[in-house]
Amino acid sequence: MKEFPEILLIDKPKGITSFDVIRRLRSQYSAEHDGKKAPKMGHAGTLDPLASGLMVIGIGHGTKKLSELTKLDKEYIAEVRIGERRSTGDLEGRVLEEVRVSTLDITQVQQVLESMIATLTLPVSAYSAIKKDGVPMYKRARQAEASGEVLTEVPIRDMEVLEAELLSLTWTDDNCVLTVRFVVRSGVYVRSLAEELGRRLGYPATLQNLRRTKVGHFSVTEARTLE
Repeated sequence: MKEFPEILLIDKPKGITSFDVIRRLRSQYSAEHDGKKAPKMGHAGTLDPLASGLMVIGIGHGTKKLSELTKLDKEYIAEVRIGERRSTGDLEGRVLEEVRVSTLDITQVQQVLESMIATLTLPVSAYSAIKKDGVPMYKRARQAEASGEVLTEVPIRDMEVLEAELLSLTWTDDNCVLTVRFVVRSGVYVRSLAEELGRRLGYPATLQNLRRTKVGHFSVTEARTLE
């Protein structure tokens, strides 16, 4: 029977939650150890179901290292759809606004991204897992949506961007998709960065796809799939 390491790197696929990853690892451990209960497990940073990429998992004594690992800088590859705004800040939500994007100049986008390399004071997505009065924001937002309302009172946070690099600009029908590499401090919400990028370009924007590629010195190229 093989033992799990104290720190395990997993490449999370899209479509499952971060807790689903932990649940599957626990099940796998028990299956490989004659039904023995899995050791304590945790992770150094949540990824939304629509996001993929690197999760740093602490197992057993490794969970004691997670409080420090969560503070590490992170690298993301984000696809930002320009010309569309959604209730959740990503493709899970309802379309709230659509406009035709006429032209976007690569130099203009690069200059805007350079201006975002700073500590930005931005609203957190109403559908984030951050808690207010002990209740996750996404629960409040879904309750409001069920009543036909939109949650507008959201936390404001300082978010530090260390690097912002345009990787590609592609056109699809009447909107544009920017692929951007962001390196950020802990506590940054990339959905907020996507919407801010749109605002600075003069258009609504939403996060189309997100992949976390690094956490500190850990890289997704070193990670294992759940299988």
